Amino acid sequence: MAASGASLYLSNLSPAFRRDSTSSSLGNLKSTRISTSSWRLAVSTEQKPSTSTRSDFSERGRLDMGKDELEAVASAAATSEDPAVERRSLKEYFERSKELIIRSDGGPPRWFTPLECGSPLANSPLLLFLPGLIGGGLGLINQHRRLGKIFEMWCLHIPVMDRTPFTDLHFSDLAKLVERTIRTENHRSPKRPIYLVGESFGGCLALAVAARTPDIDLVLILANPASSFSRSQLQPLIPLLDIMPDQHNVSLPNMLRLMTGDPLRMAMDSVLEGFPLQQTVGELSQDLVSISSYLSVLSDVLPRETLRWKLQMLKSGSAVSNSRLHAVKAQTLILSSGRDLLLPSQEEGERLCRALPKCEIRKFSDSGHFLFLEDGIDLVTIIKGAGFYRRRKYNDYVSDYMPPTPTEFGKIYDENRWINDVTSPVMLSTLEDGKIVRGLAGIPSAGPVLLVGYHMLLGLELVPLITNIYRERNILVRGIAHPLTFMKIKQGKLPDLSLYDTYRIMGAVPVSGTNFYKLLSSKSHVLLYPGGMREALHRKGEEYKLIWPEQAEFVRMAIRFGAKIIPFGTVGEDDIGKVVFDYDDLMKIPYFKGEIEELTNEAVKLRTDANGDVANQDVHLPGILPKLPGRFYFYFGKPIETEGRKLELKDREKSHELYLQVKSEVQKCIAYLKERRENDPYRNLIPRLIYQTIHGFTAEVPTFEL
Repeated sequence: MAASGASLYLSNLSPAFRRDSTSSSLGNLKSTRISTSSWRLAVSTEQKPSTSTRSDFSERGRLDMGKDELEAVASAAATSEDPAVERRSLKEYFERSKELIIRSDGGPPRWFTPLECGSPLANSPLLLFLPGLIGGGLGLINQHRRLGKIFEMWCLHIPVMDRTPFTDLHFSDLAKLVERTIRTENHRSPKRPIYLVGESFGGCLALAVAARTPDIDLVLILANPASSFSRSQLQPLIPLLDIMPDQHNVSLPNMLRLMTGDPLRMAMDSVLEGFPLQQTVGELSQDLVSISSYLSVLSDVLPRETLRWKLQMLKSGSAVSNSRLHAVKAQTLILSSGRDLLLPSQEEGERLCRALPKCEIRKFSDSGHFLFLEDGIDLVTIIKGAGFYRRRKYNDYVSDYMPPTPTEFGKIYDENRWINDVTSPVMLSTLEDGKIVRGLAGIPSAGPVLLVGYHMLLGLELVPLITNIYRERNILVRGIAHPLTFMKIKQGKLPDLSLYDTYRIMGAVPVSGTNFYKLLSSKSHVLLYPGGMREALHRKGEEYKLIWPEQAEFVRMAIRFGAKIIPFGTVGEDDIGKVVFDYDDLMKIPYFKGEIEELTNEAVKLRTDANGDVANQDVHLPGILPKLPGRFYFYFGKPIETEGRKLELKDREKSHELYLQVKSEVQKCIAYLKERRENDPYRNLIPRLIYQTIHGFTAEVPTFEL
């Protein structure tokens, strides 16, 4: 199987149904109502949800994903409302929280589903939100619409005055409630995973429950988990509350900074996103007023004894979760804030990542404790980027994939726009009649399509290629990537997997015959680099040399599905930098040789049975002398039809002839670009800057005559 090398760039509340719960049993279903007036919730409990929001899984396993279901997934993702993450102010959050806290009738904890979540896709996994210390269950208020598209979502509401015990000696009814819910839902749908999203205290609860249910397929997403309580600024409050006079109310100083990473940064982010400064300042002022009002409410609904009990519960929860970390086997994603003034969240995230067997971490350096309430935080995007969304036991990179929304792509494009600006890529393609045109009109709209080409140094061409095809043709190209962008055999010196989140959002899949088969069978546009990492990390003097395997790895699969093969060439790496210290040089120095061997041992090995240069897939970074940036050129050749050539599947010689034809066409594309760029007056950066200064920086820079 051919491998693509990875770039090393780095209104009213509906009636609430609950179980009449006591410390010893949950009893029968009982109806109760939490009265509010300005927003709506639908309450879910441990009864089986409506079949309109969930359907049974196929008994035939992972590969049983039909065309209709694939189209439904893509359609739901493409039509997901943008902006889906609602930009709610702190004022609105506090108002809703106050209403829920004040008007709640007390009683035991119960589950609810916000009506704004809507109906999820068929076979969507269940997401249980476990709230923080206050326990209202509204911590994901900004995320409800987005999450409700791809999850069946239940939120846990813990009434403020509830004092369900949470001790090591008698595991709490709260944890038992969550565990019972998990086991019930797992019994009803044993093939779908259950997500536990825990915030602060909810993170401790999620860990404790996961330790008791290692036999169930759980996915944990923990935002600033309070398992670090013993090292936090909250622990000293417990003895302080014991000695504090009754007439003194407890207040949390600098509440705004505790709630968010930095108010000034929030204001500036809003301005940069296009919101008027006057509007932003006005909302921030309202937030400050609402915080003052909210603190007074907290003083009323969280008297000293209640607050003291909740802190004791937090302390016990932290102790229990830490004592049982060894039993947690669930796939885990830690979200750590860098400006959490309540808990040492980044340190704790690193500790948990080392302690848990299947754990990854994502860091948010400018964020505060209540991560999900901050502008710019989209939990769905985080889950997709980390590769944590799945609807079965194993991640299916085709059927579970959700294409980027316009907002997601816009953010990715803006973050990487400098590459397009600096290299001003020229895109050429070939129409069916053989005419070469500027632009990408020659790329077929209907799949399956297989783009096969040359992998430039460090994969520098990936960003311009993927983003420009998506912007100009609205075609999402699914790249087949090296497994090191998805997994590590062990922790070490390889770049953190978060570096490749953008790749996953844009549809990259780890190289394998199964994934290649699924992509072509789903009529996708697939990007393939037969030279893989070896070509992207080439030696000195190997610019534009195709380092392909001898075997025709991809041809027979393309013929099987009648895919159009588009050979393409890319030129411009030699105008960006020059390799001055390559793999051969590095291996002569003992220190660098040891580093390369260590890095290679951390990554999944490919082509272990291959011979020649292409078999050398050692992970390293060559020494490159940068140049004043030139220009990138892309030329997509005439599509090669494979429809109706299935007889060649049985003839290895004919398959090999087609393979050599594709390779030859790629070489011709490269040669064409190298020759024609000599006539481009805007090949160098300075002439392009002068042109854009005169005509505007959004103007398309001309190139050579076709």
